[in-house]
Amino acid sequence: MAYSIELADRVRERLSEIPDLEIKEKKMFSGLAFLVNDKMCINISHDQLMCRYHPDLEEEVSERIGFLPMIMKGKQLKGYCYVEPVGFQKQADFECWIKICLDYNAVAKASKKK
Repeated sequence: MAYSIELADRVRERLSEIPDLEIKEKKMFSGLAFLVNDKMCINISHDQLMCRYHPDLEEEVSERIGFLPMIMKGKQLKGYCYVEPVGFQKQADFECWIKICLDYNAVAKASKKK
């Protein structure tokens, strides 16, 4: 599994600063996923973020620097994207992506446990 340890540490550190979050890490999507309150929130894949956000924000999010659509089986998966490093190099941009993911996490449904 190839993912940036430095980026994972950056996400881990930021999430740990937010009170009342239950954070778990799980290897998935060829990277490291951060589950917040038992819901996939943000993932590290190679040197990119994989973000989960409210699908209603698709147009707004797609205009952000570094945005790459998430394509699965030839179709764009709404509510998920990859973000290239240029899109989160600045701390303010990094914070924005974390906020977008956490805002949706608060209202997202958890996956059914197997």
